[in-house]
Amino acid sequence: MRIVRNSLAMLAILAIASPAFAATTVKVTEGGEGGGPMTLTLDKSTIKAGDTTFLVHNDAVSEEHEMVLVKLKSPDQKIDVVLSKHRVDEKKLKSLGEVSDLKPGADGKLNAKLAPGAYVLLCNIKGHFEAGMHATLTVTK
Repeated sequence: MRIVRNSLAMLAILAIASPAFAATTVKVTEGGEGGGPMTLTLDKSTIKAGDTTFLVHNDAVSEEHEMVLVKLKSPDQKIDVVLSKHRVDEKKLKSLGEVSDLKPGADGKLNAKLAPGAYVLLCNIKGHFEAGMHATLTVTK
């Protein structure tokens, strides 16, 4: 009985002393209405590598949005728009996932394990990227 009690006490001490490895949370707010400027803002522009949770909110009143997470080859990589479609060709990019079809006022979530490097978050609904709906994220070691 005494051994069991001591073991339980040791487990409790280890649980308290062990640091919790929680994911980094990045809040993403999307906004903009048809014909006007489109926005995609992050509450952090630099984070440490590891598990990351993106909490995405569509702040628009009438416009649907999405958020695509892309790993860039370099911080200055240019992202081309297919002019005839007014969209980015996602097949040419390394997408790590997306939150799609966010209705006005809706929330979404994306979990990803990020390595150090440069990333872009973008809305690829027709014309939105061109209207400024993208933001860069730097991930450090």
